Amino acid sequence: MFGLFDSIADWFRGLLIDGIISNFTGMFNEVNEKVGEIAGQVGQTPQGWNANIFNMVRTLSETVVIPVAGIILTFILCYELIHMVIEKNNMHEVILYRGGYSNL
Repeated sequence: MFGLFDSIADWFRGLLIDGIISNFTGMFNEVNEKVGEIAGQVGQTPQGWNANIFNMVRTLSETVVIPVAGIILTFILCYELIHMVIEKNNMHEVILYRGGYSNL
């Protein structure tokens, strides 16, 4: 009697093991396929991925961002140059007087 239950338990265990293995094998194959698809998409250049968006961003960069950045940098450099000239003129007003400095 116990031999019958043991053989049914072995058959059921084998059936469950086969089902689990087939499910995991299918899942791993599907994951590998998805990884391959993602690798293909990630390997694309921005222009190859979506050419319209890439060209729009490129045009905005060339026509808007670069000129604005140039204007800002020009303003900063002119501001620094003006302050350097002002500081240089202030230092010419100081002369050496008997071992010390004096303002005229």
